[in-house]
Amino acid sequence: MTRIAIGGFQHETNTFAPVKATFRDFEQADGWPGLTRGADIFQTFNGINLPIAGFIEAAGPLGFDLEPTLWCSASPSAHVERDVYETIVGELLERIAALRNINGIYLDLHGAMVTEHLDDGEGELLARLRRLVGPDMPIVVSLDLHANVTQRMVDLASVLVSCRTYPHVDLAESGAASAQVMDRLVRHGPLAKARRQADFLVPLTWQCTLIDPAKSLYAAVAAAERKAGLASASFTFGFPPADMPECGPVVVTYGETQKIADAEADQLIAAVNEAEEGFAGRIWQPSEAVAYARAEAPKHRAPIILADTQDNPGAGGNADTVGLLEALVAGHAEDAVFANLFDPRTAEAAHKAGLGSEITLGIGAWSGMPGHHPFHGTFKVKALGDGAFDATGPFYRGNRMQLGLMALLSIGGVDVVVTSRKQQCADQAMLRHLGVEPAQQKILALKSSVHFRADFQPIAAEILIVAAPGANPVDNRALPYKRLRKGLRLMPLGEAFDG
Repeated sequence: MTRIAIGGFQHETNTFAPVKATFRDFEQADGWPGLTRGADIFQTFNGINLPIAGFIEAAGPLGFDLEPTLWCSASPSAHVERDVYETIVGELLERIAALRNINGIYLDLHGAMVTEHLDDGEGELLARLRRLVGPDMPIVVSLDLHANVTQRMVDLASVLVSCRTYPHVDLAESGAASAQVMDRLVRHGPLAKARRQADFLVPLTWQCTLIDPAKSLYAAVAAAERKAGLASASFTFGFPPADMPECGPVVVTYGETQKIADAEADQLIAAVNEAEEGFAGRIWQPSEAVAYARAEAPKHRAPIILADTQDNPGAGGNADTVGLLEALVAGHAEDAVFANLFDPRTAEAAHKAGLGSEITLGIGAWSGMPGHHPFHGTFKVKALGDGAFDATGPFYRGNRMQLGLMALLSIGGVDVVVTSRKQQCADQAMLRHLGVEPAQQKILALKSSVHFRADFQPIAAEILIVAAPGANPVDNRALPYKRLRKGLRLMPLGEAFDG
């Protein structure tokens, strides 16, 4: 049997976000499972749309004997605290060091982790792992499409495999692909590798692979991988709100020869560069978006979706800004739902008050972002929930949601979904848990950038990208970068960062 150690440590870091990642954030379950150790990994991740689950499922037919270590993730936020990083990495390496006669190591990482003391959390993890196991041990790493793939990561990992969809409906498939390439490495030895980096950033909203140009670029990646001699190809858009030198789109290829790897990397990065001008689209201001949706909604039998992209908790926002909520109420929206507002204190107050009661308070805006204030009003408590339910959409498929106390509050014609744990609204089950049928609403205002499209786009009449307040500006030029590499264009065809 081929013995493979497996584990994972995931965080997507928005260095401009207001709240850092604590150990508790990695320990507790939310939209994904909490910190899981040892053999519990096999049961916890069975059937979930996560890379490690796909790797485990593919391991059996390949004859792998898996040695589970630990896996954890935290919702995107500001930097991972230094002590948290050192504690988790330390335990992960200790567990690997205790194993004997392993033939390879698989890690389920994100690729955009920044800590209080490190620009490149994954690169440092791989460096410490290499010092532990030596230069020849096969190390395969699955990555998110938003990974900021550094040269250090490429140098230290045997192969990096990224997912290819945004919304990320193929996370498990990327884990299965990682298992296949691990099998190749164990049987046939190392591969030549090549890395190429683009010189512009793409806002998250326009990285969606359901539309061009991203859709065509990932088709080109898949086509390249079918060519003789090329074992693996990956393209990552990068995570723009990460202020670190190697932020941005990267192509990585692995071939039987250096010539093959270089040639395919050159061809793919050329396609990325040629597509630069296509990464643009209309951005709506909150009041105009609400006015348009209110006027157009009667013409449709499906909801108009307003994507509250700048407060997307999947990009490091705290899901607590209320600018779009204010616009909905001020604009007299009817049959509208605003979701999800991360506000544990409000959820607790609603549960204490009870179903059908009225509560007067200020909601949201509790994380301390400058210039943001709670939305004050009198709300009716329409529904209450414990936040424990099964996901039904393709992104979170197979997972048991654990969002803590939840409440549905009503003010005017607007219902507000309040959660006690931060999670972007990317699954219709989040609304149904509180008795809301998404398809029957006129307006859905969702705190998400793209992942919501996997489950909500099929029921939407239209989708508007809205620039309400938040820590994830849709225009990267609004971010106070200090550490990007000189010459990197902050927006497609835009001005370059001058250092």
